[in-house]
Amino acid sequence: MLSKFHYGILFGAMSVSMAVQAQDYLPVLQYHHVSVSSPKSTSVTPEQFTEHMDYLKNAGFQVVDLRSALDDLKAHKALPEKAVAISFDDAYRSIYQAGFPILKERNFPFTVFINTEPVERKSRSFLTWEQMKEMEASGGVFANHTIRHPYMLRKEEGESDDAWLSRMTKEVDTVEALLIKNLGHSPKMLAYPYGESNRTIRTMMEERGVMAFGQQSGVVSADSDFENLPRFPASGAYAKLSTLKTKLDAKPMPLLAEQAGGDFATDKPVSIRLTFKDGKYRLKDLVCYVAGQGKASLDWVSENEVIATASKPFGVGRGRINCTMPDNSAKHYYWYSNVWIRSAPEHGYVSEKS
Repeated sequence: MLSKFHYGILFGAMSVSMAVQAQDYLPVLQYHHVSVSSPKSTSVTPEQFTEHMDYLKNAGFQVVDLRSALDDLKAHKALPEKAVAISFDDAYRSIYQAGFPILKERNFPFTVFINTEPVERKSRSFLTWEQMKEMEASGGVFANHTIRHPYMLRKEEGESDDAWLSRMTKEVDTVEALLIKNLGHSPKMLAYPYGESNRTIRTMMEERGVMAFGQQSGVVSADSDFENLPRFPASGAYAKLSTLKTKLDAKPMPLLAEQAGGDFATDKPVSIRLTFKDGKYRLKDLVCYVAGQGKASLDWVSENEVIATASKPFGVGRGRINCTMPDNSAKHYYWYSNVWIRSAPEHGYVSEKS
């Protein structure tokens, strides 16, 4: 029989083991179509998707329910070691036809962010409510992707700021109501169409208790902005398993603060100021890449503070800076990404002050 002393040692060892196994961050994979006939830029083939899911299973990843994991992270509760979540944007029927059987066979939970307009008009290319109910019975969760998948920061011609905000409110609230009507509940999560949001839209999410995702890459942690969360795209150019492995092993960049100058880029090169938490990091190995431009210049203004600057302005559309840094083991990379919008007058974007 073990003495109290030995029980203490055993319990302590178990606590240490559990602490080692705990994970305080979450990579989230983003898919769209699972098909050979849909646009390649937003698709994985069934074979590629099978390869991804087999890797998760064989490499010991723990696929977790997205909303539950986000709640745990926000509450500073540990996730299982090698936790990962799977998500899809848009309510494409190929998810049900080709993706769902693969997920169901492996008992993997997943989340689909649905835009409801094509669902409601019963488009043959999109999911039905009955298919969603069937998928729910095997780990599927359905969340908000607005009614019509609009650019949420663009006003219609002649539209006032108040009318724009009212329209965006309807885009969000209508889908929440449809989820409750047809499925009986909502997870209160949303993916911004095209990843675009601003302070006004993110405040709307916060007021509704909705956690929301952009399209910047990275890992979710307790320090994340829960109204503008990152995900890793895993379709199209990002479907190669070798690059996906690197992202699955990523950690959140250990930042104390970040300053990006807002959501919009101008006719000047963008820059971002990153302040790192105290700790021993390989800061000299930090590299930041600007979309379409190569490496950003790095100006270290102090031992733990750097300004990364693009070499030239972004073109019209969305641009980003991705920063990575190896951890001390060199087995993982810290990862950070920020996205800006370079607007054009004909697009009718809301005021950059919104």
